[in-house]
Amino acid sequence: MSELFRLATVEDAEELLNLTLRAYEPIRELRIKFPAATATIELVKENIQNSRCYVLESDKKIVATITARTYKEITNWPFLWWFAVDPLVKKKGVGSKLLTWVEETIIRDQLGEPAVTLATSDRHPWLIPMYERKGYERFFEVDQGEEGKGVFLRKILHPERYELEKHKELQKAN
Repeated sequence: MSELFRLATVEDAEELLNLTLRAYEPIRELRIKFPAATATIELVKENIQNSRCYVLESDKKIVATITARTYKEITNWPFLWWFAVDPLVKKKGVGSKLLTWVEETIIRDQLGEPAVTLATSDRHPWLIPMYERKGYERFFEVDQGEEGKGVFLRKILHPERYELEKHKELQKAN
């Protein structure tokens, strides 16, 4: 079994759309309005072209995807979203493998960022506890009315660098 981590290309759009819609079926059933849950081919292409959309291939088939982008309205740290794992390989560690690779290889080592963020809905029954088990902690919530709360989580990837950055931000504010 050969595995490959790489950036997605526009040529991957159809395969990513198919994977995403299958992976987000439970989200649609919960009536949570994540953009990826009702993605279109145009939205997938836009995500690939305007963000850093990563995929994990297994035997030349995309089995997982996650996107790193900015979300300056909420945080200065990189923001992960559009995380999807092929339901056919669910619970086999594929998603964890891609998430860890993006956190460590891309965000921490290549970009030099001390932390990474992501968000989910408080209405989802298992995502928040799953991310907390992976080292994420809540740092911000947004009330979305009938939709519940958007819960933003942060994972510190490099504690010393994180504390230094936090100290610089505090000095700027004073």
